[in-house]
Amino acid sequence: MDETLIEILDLQKQWSAKNTEAMRRRGVLIRKTLPDQLRLHTATLAEVLEVPESEVGVEGRDGTGLKTEVPWTRVHLPLRSPSATTGWYLVYLFSAQGNRVYLSLIQGTTRWTGTDFARRSPEQLSERVAWARPLLKGLLSERDDLIESIDLQATKSKVARGYAAGSVIAIEYDRHTMPNDTVLVQDLLFMTRLLSEIHQGEDTSPYIPGEVPPEVLDATEAAAETAGRRTRDFKGQGFRLDAPDRRALELHSVGMATAYFEDRGWIVEDVGAEESYDLLLKRGDERLHVEVKGTVSEGGQVILTRAEVEKQRQFVPANALVIVHSIRLDRSVSPPMASGGVLHCTSPWEIAEEDLTVVSYIYRSEVEKAL
Repeated sequence: MDETLIEILDLQKQWSAKNTEAMRRRGVLIRKTLPDQLRLHTATLAEVLEVPESEVGVEGRDGTGLKTEVPWTRVHLPLRSPSATTGWYLVYLFSAQGNRVYLSLIQGTTRWTGTDFARRSPEQLSERVAWARPLLKGLLSERDDLIESIDLQATKSKVARGYAAGSVIAIEYDRHTMPNDTVLVQDLLFMTRLLSEIHQGEDTSPYIPGEVPPEVLDATEAAAETAGRRTRDFKGQGFRLDAPDRRALELHSVGMATAYFEDRGWIVEDVGAEESYDLLLKRGDERLHVEVKGTVSEGGQVILTRAEVEKQRQFVPANALVIVHSIRLDRSVSPPMASGGVLHCTSPWEIAEEDLTVVSYIYRSEVEKAL
């Protein structure tokens, strides 16, 4: 493997976007030779990741048509990272100048929004790196040769900046001091331990910065399943809410909203069990109809039912939306316990069509029309 990495780096010095002889050779090394060498160790990698060997994927890319300035070969779990633009994985990234290669624990640069994949901003990538590193603190202390930032020396590649922003931690190999295969494999196994920790964090953290709120993923997946669609886009998306989780969030957010309005002189009645909104507020002759949403996310997206939207449009301007976001959810106790959070109130609440995303439709088919 060490000779393969060195040869790829040497070919980097002859980089061309055209399919030259050097680039054809680089493509063979990136897409076949190096992946084949890595596959010799998938059994051990699978053991570290605690998955069947068949679930470990290895692939390389050097550009379709035009050749990329920074080629890569990655190790990943397809269920968690079906493409290099999503999820967390390990990747060998070759510098454009051909003097070094990085083995990086990295993240995809796009996210599922509920309707499509959108590119993450540099700020979101940085927030996610900041979320990931504390999870690895114990393992990172075992070594003193890890680096937090990578420089791919690219002058043409825009995606290289995304790689750099999305890298959590990396090992750097210099072209002229490349370690032997034994060391390279040991390093790969160590980085795989880090990847395993990230996957565990995905499964247990109530919210990861930049991810779609679990409520949105749950609603989107439920709609897809109801429509009889496969839900592979949602696999490996991490933390999900169950009924006790949702109940804890609801009780906590309604409680915070109640205290918020009582402090402002309102008499608050919880009508959530009977109405398509949560709170009815009275203050003299004033009335306010309040929808409350609690979330472990940053509150950028919440789920509304059709009945909630229609009812609130009738109430404008005597209405309000309260979002309690960034709630802490403790699942180590039963039932789960919610605490904290930041309350944001919008009143009057006018619901614009451009702020709504349709999750599913009810279609009146020709069968019904014929009845």
